[in-house]
Amino acid sequence: MLRNHPLLSKLKRKLNSNIPRVEGIVKSTEKGFGFLEIDSKTSYFIPFKNMKKVMHGDRITALLKIDNSREIAEPEKLIEPFLTRFIGTIQVNKSIISIIPDHPFFKEKIVCSVSCILPKCVKTGDWAVAVLMQHKLIQGHYKFLAKLVKYIIKKDDVLVPWLVTLSRYQLESDCFKLNSSSIIFDNSLKREDLTHLDFITIDNSSTKDIDDALYVEKQSLGAFNLIVAISDPTSYIPFGSSLDNFALKRSFTNYLPGFTIPMLPSELSENKCSLKVNKSRPVIACKIRIDSDGCILHNYSYFFLAWIKSKATLVYECVSDWLEHKGKWVPECSNIANQLFMLNSIYNIRRNWRKNYAVLFKEHPEYNFKLSSNFQVLNVFMEMRRTAHKIVEEAMIAANICAAKVLSEKLGFGIYNVHIGFDASNSENVVRLLSKYGFNFCKDEIRTLKGFCKLRRILNKHSYKYLDNRIKKYQSFGELQFFPGPHFALGLDAYATWTSPIRKYSDMVNHRLLKSIITHTHVIKPSCDILLKINDRRKRLKMAERDLEDWLYSKFFSSIEYTKNSFNAEIIDVFRSGIRVRSLKNGANIFIPSSFLHNIRNELLCHQDQGIVYINDKKMYSVSDIIQVKLINIRTQTRNLIGKPV
Repeated sequence: MLRNHPLLSKLKRKLNSNIPRVEGIVKSTEKGFGFLEIDSKTSYFIPFKNMKKVMHGDRITALLKIDNSREIAEPEKLIEPFLTRFIGTIQVNKSIISIIPDHPFFKEKIVCSVSCILPKCVKTGDWAVAVLMQHKLIQGHYKFLAKLVKYIIKKDDVLVPWLVTLSRYQLESDCFKLNSSSIIFDNSLKREDLTHLDFITIDNSSTKDIDDALYVEKQSLGAFNLIVAISDPTSYIPFGSSLDNFALKRSFTNYLPGFTIPMLPSELSENKCSLKVNKSRPVIACKIRIDSDGCILHNYSYFFLAWIKSKATLVYECVSDWLEHKGKWVPECSNIANQLFMLNSIYNIRRNWRKNYAVLFKEHPEYNFKLSSNFQVLNVFMEMRRTAHKIVEEAMIAANICAAKVLSEKLGFGIYNVHIGFDASNSENVVRLLSKYGFNFCKDEIRTLKGFCKLRRILNKHSYKYLDNRIKKYQSFGELQFFPGPHFALGLDAYATWTSPIRKYSDMVNHRLLKSIITHTHVIKPSCDILLKINDRRKRLKMAERDLEDWLYSKFFSSIEYTKNSFNAEIIDVFRSGIRVRSLKNGANIFIPSSFLHNIRNELLCHQDQGIVYINDKKMYSVSDIIQVKLINIRTQTRNLIGKPV
């Protein structure tokens, strides 16, 4: 009788408005209940029945109520759903299609409509892309609904980890096909003929997209002329063409374990632009004068266009063995041997120069997956970069230094790799930390390139692994920008890469700018959205690589008796919930829950800011420590490895 009475409705609205409200993010648990996390210190309990209305990760507002003397959060309004576009496994029940999102806290099926073509033999467990169409917390909806928009792959296909991961981050999985007759070379530019010189390439034995070649001439007084010749794909790719836009969209060649997706069509990257032995190829070259102390003499260094013909395609391992007096491989002739000797000399003097006047980064091992022909993980092996890798790297760094200087002086813009070291707030934290170890710096000093280099040299000289780890946590991330700026991590005033135009679109941009300078032609200034696209692409590629490696590690350890052996691992991070370690043998990241560190919770403190674990106020573990670890569980759904100290 009083249900729709205006006074009663007004009273209800008033009472409802007086109920306290909070906004936060829903956090699910494996037991079905959840929490509404307001910030790092505040959260409210969400009972099981209320969790049915929301999903893990949803940002919502909730009413705070009392239930059985306990304050609880009752979801009221959806601010932002966690699921929008997502990956999951198809569930088939007669004519009804559902999907279970591929996420550790999503176990319930979401009924789907279908807007893509499904194979006739689609089965439960096959993978697909879906978008959330309906959420329970939106008024009038009583269930979650999704729509399948793309079928990915059958559940038992060997390429599931690769194609699912690529689909998750909206990355291509195929090579771009291009009719060779449609590729037109711009032959209008004048090029110097260097095909008679003994250029060599050094790369992996499997590399097909060879984009750099080197040639050295010895000068008087211990100086060298180093010519770095880089393949010129922009001579085949007009600016603004469909192929150029295609390259921008991909931005990078995506090198995944056992699976490479090129930025450019293979007809270009592996054929016409690849610096194959005894094949005449167009290049942009940089002639670099290096004195006997390893200093680049910029007044005698310059860029030009040329034709070259590689005289030898060499392999990193073979060249390293020969220079390190190992193995049986020898250069095919004295001219090639002489080139390698001189390149090794340049490496030594340039490395010594950078050690004294810039910054050398510490060597870290690389971990590579060995895969079978049907993409099963046979092993994971560690590799350190050897002499030949360092020779090529040092030549490329010198060439990129020259590019940054030329672009800065002639144009004032380009695509630069910039690293600012520490920002204002973090510099104060670094100074306080350094003072505890007896190093006296002021915050303004370490924010200068000179001061940062001084700090890095001190840390490189002494064995302060913990201190080095903590300081790196405070460092800013490197970024790309249009205008020159210092690269603190390299210890350089400016740095602009151009040596991988087959693999990086940003290098193609710098190629075009350098060619404009060389030929004195109109300069096309890159648009602002290019950097946004490149940075977004780079971020997604890194996440895809990380996720795929986690998946492959879980497959690898699942195929062996992983519980029998223990191994050395370095602590790389400390969280409130435990620590993360990295296996020194194979590079796998393993999580050790706090309950395995110490079973009495109130005696244990995992101090995330310090990177230290205390037990009864005594320091027991810290980042950079090497500990013995045993793997005890593989969570295949989340692709996480769980271990414990031995």
